Amino acid sequence: MAHRSSIFFCVSFILVCTFFQKCYARDDNPKLHIVYMGSLPKTQYSPTSNHLSIMQQVFDGNDATNSLIRSYNRSFNGFAAMLTNQQKEKLSQMEGVVSVFPNKNLQLHTTRSWDFIGFPELVKRSSAIESDVIVGVIDTGIWPESDSFSDQDFGPIPKYWKGTCAGGKNFTCNKKIIGARFYLDESARDIDGHGTHTASTAAGNYVPSASFYGLAQGIARGGVPSARIAAYKVCGELGCTYDAILAAFDDAIADGVSLLSVSLGGSSALPFDEDPIAIGSFHAMARGTLTVNAAGNSGPVLSTVSSVSPWMLTVAASTIDRRFIDKVILGNEKTLIGRSINSFSSNGTKFPIAQKNGDSEKCLKDNANICQCLDSHLVNGKIVLCGNNNNPNYYGGYPIGSIIEEDRNSGSNFVTPLPSLMLSSIEYEQLKSYMNSTNIPKAEILKSETIKDSNAPMVANFSSRGPNIIVSEILKPDISAPGVDILASFSPDASPSRKILDKRSTKYSILSGTSMSCPHVAGIAAYLKTFYLDWSPAAIKSALMTSAKPMKGSKDEVGEYAYGSGHVSPISAVHPGLIYDISLDDYIQMLCNLGYNSEKVKLISGKNNACSNVVHRSMVRNLNYPILAVDVDSMTSFTIEFKRTVTNVGLANSTYKATILPNSRIKISVVPETLSFKSLHEKQSFVVTITSSKILEQNVFTSSLVWSDGIHNVRSPIVIHVSN
Repeated sequence: MAHRSSIFFCVSFILVCTFFQKCYARDDNPKLHIVYMGSLPKTQYSPTSNHLSIMQQVFDGNDATNSLIRSYNRSFNGFAAMLTNQQKEKLSQMEGVVSVFPNKNLQLHTTRSWDFIGFPELVKRSSAIESDVIVGVIDTGIWPESDSFSDQDFGPIPKYWKGTCAGGKNFTCNKKIIGARFYLDESARDIDGHGTHTASTAAGNYVPSASFYGLAQGIARGGVPSARIAAYKVCGELGCTYDAILAAFDDAIADGVSLLSVSLGGSSALPFDEDPIAIGSFHAMARGTLTVNAAGNSGPVLSTVSSVSPWMLTVAASTIDRRFIDKVILGNEKTLIGRSINSFSSNGTKFPIAQKNGDSEKCLKDNANICQCLDSHLVNGKIVLCGNNNNPNYYGGYPIGSIIEEDRNSGSNFVTPLPSLMLSSIEYEQLKSYMNSTNIPKAEILKSETIKDSNAPMVANFSSRGPNIIVSEILKPDISAPGVDILASFSPDASPSRKILDKRSTKYSILSGTSMSCPHVAGIAAYLKTFYLDWSPAAIKSALMTSAKPMKGSKDEVGEYAYGSGHVSPISAVHPGLIYDISLDDYIQMLCNLGYNSEKVKLISGKNNACSNVVHRSMVRNLNYPILAVDVDSMTSFTIEFKRTVTNVGLANSTYKATILPNSRIKISVVPETLSFKSLHEKQSFVVTITSSKILEQNVFTSSLVWSDGIHNVRSPIVIHVSN
């Protein structure tokens, strides 16, 4: 998900019959719904015929053919259809249906970043093995002519690839982009820039001298430059819709992608069986494919993380040690320092500052003060002040530049359509004081420059926070990665600032968001897969999480709710020592423990023996997750046990000793305290017990468990949330 100006926010829309062509007018206003039916039956089965048969039962004798919009029949079972509320209710009660929910829109939630996380250009890699990895990108499409996707020196397409190049109008694949599909619009071509940016971050080629008009210049590259890419376009003018997203998962899984990068999501968490990304990624996991997903851009508010299912890898966004700043020189020669991504140079010229932006019938004063509209005769050729609106539209005028008062929660820069910068409240007041001191205030806004940020990495303000409101025992996000001011390939058809007045066309742009951190981790996961081709999605996820570096958090928040396990550490992840593996059966048991009834779980999993073991809500915490998290009652003493199993992937003969980071308010113990392994892939189990005999006033207690053999340090955060 890209933050702010990095990408548009998908808007709500009303589906009209002319768009789908198949639908017809009804007095009771049918709307598009998703009917999720779980796994595909293992017996002979005709999905589309079955879907029509089911629909006929709720259409009271009327022909349902024109209302069936899309069938999901390659990797899981379900369909999208135009339904009235009454038909929806009838369908939801039918045998074989897991859930029925309305179609909605999801939001689209690098020269320096790879070096910053310790992943240099000359890192050890096998190009031959890497070229057999296929990164699936579910996004806004891709710009195939970008240098990041050239197929020069690429060999034949991997033999296991089952996909196709169905990119549509004026779209050609090659040996780098080996697959393309679109579900909205006329082509898989990216006219927005977001999908091109994320795809090149995950798996783009080496491109020397890349920059955004001279800013952030260097070698652009993805995490796995030799890997192939398959692009699935699910976003168009009407947004990023549930039905398109599920169709992309359905195809990508069957096409044979190695892993999926999904930089989009909702504004809040949803139950697993009503979340299209959770549904799609579950069936991907069941086929051995990991889905990496953006955490969301609704921070720093707690409980805003939208990617919450345990089978996905959820990524928060953090800063890198390159920070963009900008300067404005006032008429009195005083220099104020702010921030923006401003590629324009005023060449030493100072321009007048508008004393007033507008106050007319066409442009009311309140809107003019924040630059949503402007009166041209007052602002043309001048610098305007836009208050604390970090997304001005400038409608009606042609200012020469703008100055904005910084929003404390913004946390990221934005590409400006004209010379512009944000100033802190203190410096903004200094600017206004200067304006009051002279009759003709003037200023020059300089081109942005970069400085070293010694505080990095820090989680970005906009990055969505935990805890997980759907399953509190699964702490989200899982990990953090670079997501602020990231340079990568872009669509020349898109405005880099998202503004109509900005007519520039660029091959590279700088974006911020968890959309940018997600493909960083997807690229690292793909790199890790080249070393361990037989590892499960959970094993790859565990290696990344337990090797992550602890981060500095804000003193005002629980750090783990912001960054999960910590900051991604690619090289350490290659040699994790121990892993916490999770099987499909483990996830199925967790769904049973959560309270999903056995019939639903059978449909979802395709297994007839689902929920045959003892189930209890308290057992959810025993899912073999690399983080230990739980809710407890503040008014009672408690004893909580976590059961975990680790698999040795380090040295055959090794002994690991446990270390607990102490917390004076609670007692934490682990039994046994030592794990001795005699062979690779050997499993050992242990129990972590947390007790307190006191009434706890503090809301959250944190600690960590580290298993170490002197070479590998396998770290698991512990988070105890106290409910009032």
